[in-house]
Amino acid sequence: MNKILRINMKTKEIVYESPKDEYLKTGGRGLIAKIMLAEVNPTCDPLGSENKLIIANGMLTGTNVSSANRISIGAKSPLTGGIKESNGGGITAMWLAQLGLKALIVEDMPEDDNWYYIKIDKNGCTLEPANEYAGMGTFEYCEKMIEKYPDCAVTCIGPAGENLYHSAGIATMDKEKKPNRYSGRGGLGAVMGSKKIKGIVAAEKGSVTIADKEKFSEAFKAYTKIIMDAPSSANYRTLGTASTVRVTNDLTGLPTRNFRGEKFEHADKISGESLYEFIKQRGGEGKTTHACMPGCVIQCSNVVPDKDGKTIVSPLEYETIGLMGSNLGIGDFDAIAKLNAMCNDFGIDTIEVGAAMGVAMEAGEGQFGDASSAFKMMDEIINGTVFGKVLACGATITGKVLGVSHVPAVNGQAMPAYDPRAIKGMGATFATSPMGADHTYGPVIKTDKGWAEASKGSQMFMAILDSLGICMFTRAAIANEKQLLVDLVNGFTGYDLDVDWLEKVSTETIKDELRFNELAGFTKENYRMPESFMKTEIKSTGDVFDLTEEELDELRL
Repeated sequence: MNKILRINMKTKEIVYESPKDEYLKTGGRGLIAKIMLAEVNPTCDPLGSENKLIIANGMLTGTNVSSANRISIGAKSPLTGGIKESNGGGITAMWLAQLGLKALIVEDMPEDDNWYYIKIDKNGCTLEPANEYAGMGTFEYCEKMIEKYPDCAVTCIGPAGENLYHSAGIATMDKEKKPNRYSGRGGLGAVMGSKKIKGIVAAEKGSVTIADKEKFSEAFKAYTKIIMDAPSSANYRTLGTASTVRVTNDLTGLPTRNFRGEKFEHADKISGESLYEFIKQRGGEGKTTHACMPGCVIQCSNVVPDKDGKTIVSPLEYETIGLMGSNLGIGDFDAIAKLNAMCNDFGIDTIEVGAAMGVAMEAGEGQFGDASSAFKMMDEIINGTVFGKVLACGATITGKVLGVSHVPAVNGQAMPAYDPRAIKGMGATFATSPMGADHTYGPVIKTDKGWAEASKGSQMFMAILDSLGICMFTRAAIANEKQLLVDLVNGFTGYDLDVDWLEKVSTETIKDELRFNELAGFTKENYRMPESFMKTEIKSTGDVFDLTEEELDELRL
């Protein structure tokens, strides 16, 4: 895993090159930040020729380390105007790493109007014509690729990305070869679409070389045991991410009716416990636990079946339940799962679209609690009506067009499913993330520390995990196991790194991201909570988001 593959879409030149020294001892999100800062004009048009689409593998990607094969995709975001890294599960990152890639960089734009897909195998890389696949949903496109390359891994966009919608995501195949895993945030699907890339296909498997097998094996066994035995892993394995529904609702932090600030009366109907029973009772293709990538021992995913036992969607996760369920007043798994499936096939972020729909419902464009209103809005998005295009631009644009002031977004990106007035650690992360409101940047639901302190610590640790390629759901288990993480990296790569290196990766990643945004025109005033969340109280508790500007400024590195 030691080459950078660079593809110029204007000249069609394809080059393999050795990484620069400063790119060697980082990966994933950290590598994306360094490449962006070194190679992308921060003031460029996100959908223009100067932006680059980057897939960067984590330092452990390609190995069989549990939860360490996340795909990490980056670019300048059309949604926020700043740097964006969005990661997801699936199989593509592992396959790309096993084909020898540390990163894939797509540059410039075609002068023609033709679509392409990138094919990579042991013989190298080619650009293949893809006009016949334009307009296809992600599922049909992946089926077509499997017909051509029976054992492949695919990452692709749907019509949302082709149409340059700012809430478009990028889908990646799971182990069952379905494009269910999403790098959904930041509109990176639109960046991929701007470069006329329909998909990236790893057409065969490769392998990686372990530099020190004994050291790696010892660390691998210890790491796996810690993950397997952790109470957090058992909870995710049983209830998945939906286990968070009851916790946040009890805190009055589950978004309800455009983040109105109240408990959701149907929370028990959409809780993790209820989803577990819902899947078990229907049976068929349903699975209460499921791994999104090879070797994962946490298995927090699920498969939600319809009344006939046929798959509706996989997975149905907390964020979608919160944004397309309670945030719209919907307490019905069938409706939420079908909305999720529509988004997945069209290639659009459920968080951003769910938030935009909530804003639209507050403006009277639909009724809270009425699933048919949500389905009508999805139809408008898919059919490309003017109103549908507004929704597809995200919550911030929807609020501006419809005259709604209470918009749950920071720097143009919608808030995930945590009301920042009730869960202030998440609010601190939303406000100070260089990527707009983003729970994965530094999740904090409860803490014994101050909210700002807890957020900062979480942000620092997530920068480590994102640069190694490790899933955030390991964090409770391995937060105090940094030496073990270093041992895994040293065993794999043959490096002689220490724990200080991990801290350096973390600090440099965040500083690089903040510097890119600064050069793009961001100031400290960008890292703030929207006024409505600072002044409008949650009626039952009197809570507002009340971290001071000084606390937020000190939180950032």
